[in-house]
Amino acid sequence: MAKIINLQAFKDFLRSGQIGGILLMVCVAISLFIANSSYKDGFSALLATDFGFTFGSGSYVFTVSAWINDALMAVFFLLVGLEIKRELIEGELSSIKKASLPVVAALGGMLVPAFIYFILNKDTATASGWGIPMATDIAFALAIISMLGKSVPASLKIFLAALAIVDDLGAILVIAIFYTNEVHFHYLLMAGGVLALLLVFNFFKVKPLYFYLIPGVFLWYFIHHSGIHATIAGVLLALTIPTNSNDTESPLEKLEHLLNGPVNYFIMPIFALANTNITFQKEMLGGLISPLGLGIITGLFAGKTIGVALFSWLAVKLKLGTLPSQAGWKHIIGLGMLAGIGFTMSIFISLLSFSDEMHVTEAKFAILCASVIAGLIGFVFLKSIKGKAPVKA
Repeated sequence: MAKIINLQAFKDFLRSGQIGGILLMVCVAISLFIANSSYKDGFSALLATDFGFTFGSGSYVFTVSAWINDALMAVFFLLVGLEIKRELIEGELSSIKKASLPVVAALGGMLVPAFIYFILNKDTATASGWGIPMATDIAFALAIISMLGKSVPASLKIFLAALAIVDDLGAILVIAIFYTNEVHFHYLLMAGGVLALLLVFNFFKVKPLYFYLIPGVFLWYFIHHSGIHATIAGVLLALTIPTNSNDTESPLEKLEHLLNGPVNYFIMPIFALANTNITFQKEMLGGLISPLGLGIITGLFAGKTIGVALFSWLAVKLKLGTLPSQAGWKHIIGLGMLAGIGFTMSIFISLLSFSDEMHVTEAKFAILCASVIAGLIGFVFLKSIKGKAPVKA
């Protein structure tokens, strides 16, 4: 019997992502204005302000910037993890036949950009940033494709969402494996104990969310102190939240519904506000043609386009999957361009990649330029094929 799927959470995710993408653009503009005005020093001081509390021998005092990048972004990753789990169980990734094309396309969209960056930055001080052009920003990409309305098949929007979700999973694994410097195993052991408790709750089908969210705070704390980036806690917590295969709202769908608004309307805009405060300097223009800048821009725009289109073509030719309904190869190429909008996740990885502040700033500027190029050209390209018969494989 076919599963009856509650699509409301996905609709909410898509809708809030569209509006959230527009809000992100506004916050980027505000952040850039602040960074190039007389307010920049005050804003930088605010981000560097310590905030928190101490309890017993434990210290919970971090800078405002750390709270945003480590704590609030863990909630963002919790939402991403919930979406990944639901797609794996009942959505576009729930079977090999359904998942093959977006998974293979996402794989191409990660490997080709990383390879391009690696080639351009091999044996340089910026070689560690190879993970930056691998990422696709779900909110921005969905916002752009939604602006196209009926110019593109509805199936293409679902395909882009599935591809971006797989892409995020890949970025999460890259962060966990390659951007962790030192591991404190006693904290990791305690995190494992909390995770085991959450899995027990899941096994016995415990449904109240507080049984997961309260231990989830401790899971975040232990992972944060283990040396592994704390945002991984959000994904691990998400994978323990119970779901179901019928049209009754599950705890997973309930939590996803509750988080959509705060994540898309508050957390991601705050992240953009805090992390795109780029003070423009003439040296930055030269940075765009440095190995770092070229690696990011070429990787995000050309690498994503080539990777998504080429790997999709291979998957179809090898009969691993089929094109989305009413979509042709031009649509896939245009979608590959939109996948080059790396923004939020790319900036996040750049913060983990470099200790040199100038490298971080140049990376942010290159990501901003690449994302604008990918978004504009992808939009125009997809708009130009409106009304034309799709090219069949």
